[in-house]
Amino acid sequence: MIGIRPLGDRVVIKKVEAEEKTQGGLILTSSAKEQPQVAEVVAVGPGTKDEPMELKVGEKVVFSKYGGTEIKYQGEEYTIMHQSDILAVIE
Repeated sequence: MIGIRPLGDRVVIKKVEAEEKTQGGLILTSSAKEQPQVAEVVAVGPGTKDEPMELKVGEKVVFSKYGGTEIKYQGEEYTIMHQSDILAVIE
């Protein structure tokens, strides 16, 4: 519990540091390392009637580079975004 409770179809994510090489063998460019687009879901909203919540806390996700609102809470940086700005779950 981080103390942030997202509403509706929003999720709170925390960016994960980009690695030089992904598990699948992709080499990340320097620009990809500067702007990590992989994050861990740290809180989820209840969803809405039109968009049920599909994500779970703890999942690693790839998110839209320009989506969401960045906030700082208790010294940590988080991003709050709509579930639709999450592009994929990393399994």
